[in-house]
Amino acid sequence: MRNDLGLTGGGGASALAFGRAPAALPRDRATGLRTRLLARLDEINFVPDLGSQIGSRQWFRGAATCAALCSFAILLSPGLEPRLVAQIPDGITTTDRDELASQSIAPLAFGATTGRRIGATNAVTVLADTPERPIIELSATLGTGDALRRALARTGVGAAEAEHAADLIASSVALGAIRPGTRLDVTLGRRSSKTVPRPLEKLAFRARFDLALELLRTGDGLALRRIPIAIDNTPLRIRGRVGASLYRSARAAGAPARAVEAFIKSISAKLPMTRIAADDEFDLIVERASAATGEVQLGNLVYAGIDQGARDVRLVRWEQDGKTVWYDPSGTGERKGTMQMPVSARISSGFGWRRHPVLGFRRLHKGMDFAAPYGSAIRAASDGVVSFAGRSGGYGNFVKLSHAAGLATGYGHMSRIAVRSGTRVARGEVIGYVGSTGLSTGPHLHYELWRSGTPINPQSVSFSTVQRLSGSDLSAFRSKVTRLMAVPVGAARKASSQELRPE
Repeated sequence: MRNDLGLTGGGGASALAFGRAPAALPRDRATGLRTRLLARLDEINFVPDLGSQIGSRQWFRGAATCAALCSFAILLSPGLEPRLVAQIPDGITTTDRDELASQSIAPLAFGATTGRRIGATNAVTVLADTPERPIIELSATLGTGDALRRALARTGVGAAEAEHAADLIASSVALGAIRPGTRLDVTLGRRSSKTVPRPLEKLAFRARFDLALELLRTGDGLALRRIPIAIDNTPLRIRGRVGASLYRSARAAGAPARAVEAFIKSISAKLPMTRIAADDEFDLIVERASAATGEVQLGNLVYAGIDQGARDVRLVRWEQDGKTVWYDPSGTGERKGTMQMPVSARISSGFGWRRHPVLGFRRLHKGMDFAAPYGSAIRAASDGVVSFAGRSGGYGNFVKLSHAAGLATGYGHMSRIAVRSGTRVARGEVIGYVGSTGLSTGPHLHYELWRSGTPINPQSVSFSTVQRLSGSDLSAFRSKVTRLMAVPVGAARKASSQELRPE
């Protein structure tokens, strides 16, 4: 039979035609059909993104699925009209309510006592009258704009007794001089009945930096006791290297910010800040009051010095005619006169004929140029009125001030103007900032001075007058310098951490 069919092999090939294999063909077709059907279903996305392919078959299929799900959810809902009414429990007794409040977790404002006390049990006996503590010790803080009487009344002191206590304290120190934030330690005694306020047994507080007050109840009523506090007024001296920033170095050494600002302002009047190098050393002395109780109060700057090796600048604060004047140790100072320098910087170009750096031809330079850094403050040379403030051709941003005696000053090439036309300015007031606007090759201040409309050399007018101390003033000044120079360098960081700023 194999020869008639032309089959060269038995077994495998013939089995496919004449063996049991043909009976398995329908099952293979079913498997293949199921596989193709599952693959087809996998290609169908029943939940497509309805925000993309809007209008396609896939989008409509997804919209139909969404509509079917929404309809199914609506059919399962109880409806909008019926309401689910919760069962309201019966009222809770007082004992059970306390037990529930002690075990529940709820805000204290709603009556919860979680973590503070437990509810009463049957072993607790209810008292008809609760005994009071014989003495209550508490404290109060005097707020800004607060009155001592109101502060005492808040602690439970009666109105009449609070008024009497305030009158006793006022006899020793002005009530308005008591600083806000002062802590009042109050002790209230036993009272005869719960319908009257407790009597004031003791009141203690720090009235001033050098004075503490106590009110004590004696057999004759309240009595005032003054407790003076010893104060050491040895100043604080701080030295250090200027480094990258004079301000930051001084602050890091422990100097208060107000003293550092005064230091820079006083030194800049003698020495431009651009001439202070990183290796220079600063030396400043600040008023300091150290109380016997440990507090430290820092005050004004009294000495400012810069040591540059070859030369140094030393200035001492001196109060004269209600004004602060800085003198060098010999008693020579600089009192501002009618005019002052508009900016602390070197003069890069003076008044006269020169070749213009931008235009290139020779012309009269009607003022002075100060080579100040960009953004440096420009100050009014004298009291006056702003007659012009704005853009003015080659001057760039320009301000012109009118002064007395027919004088006028002009300030050009500003980066920003800080005043408006028609306003009155005082000598030393900031009117703008150094820039390079207009015909300028770099940041600087062009300063002009006119007399009756004619430009004059600003250097022909004295910017300041030198003042020297003499007589008894000079003797007192030298004594002060001797005391200051004897002050050792103090523990700046420790003093700064305990600083209490005066009012």
